[in-house]
Amino acid sequence: MAPTFDREAAQERLLNGTNNVVRRVSSAWNSFLDFLGRDNVLEVAVGLMIAASFSGVVNSLVSDIILPPISLLPFMSHKNLPEKFVVLRRGPHGSKGYNTVKQASEDGAVTMNYGVFLDKTFTFLALGLVLYGIAQTYAFLSKDSIIKHTVRCPYCRKYVSEKAKRCVNCTSWLDGREDRETSALAQDTD
Repeated sequence: MAPTFDREAAQERLLNGTNNVVRRVSSAWNSFLDFLGRDNVLEVAVGLMIAASFSGVVNSLVSDIILPPISLLPFMSHKNLPEKFVVLRRGPHGSKGYNTVKQASEDGAVTMNYGVFLDKTFTFLALGLVLYGIAQTYAFLSKDSIIKHTVRCPYCRKYVSEKAKRCVNCTSWLDGREDRETSALAQDTD
């Protein structure tokens, strides 16, 4: 016996399926618009753009202002700091040595580029110090600290805000309430 094809039922299922797809796409689109319309998304986008620009300024400060005097130190010789390297294994034509990292790399030498590492380390430290200075200045001017100070919970040893009354991890009271309750219970049993 051959199965029968119900054309009307198939059209109904197709129409309902299409409506479900349209409803889901519309819901996803509306959620996306709500997400974009929130204030903090725009704040984050602006913050990221400012951070990228600020990072460029700090990179320039380190590479153009701070590192040239450091490269004048006796143990740094006369080259720029990012060009400092040590040859760990010479390439086939490296008997006379290499003047640049690029020459060594093209010859197949294995190098340790400590100058690049020091450059990035100085950049990181400078960026951290400048951001810390900005945070401290903001805290001084607005009386609201960006840097959130934490303390360890005496029970679970996790870090929580110093303003917290209860630990978010183990839910114990941080103001000594539990110690007083425990000592009161111990006195009642005596």
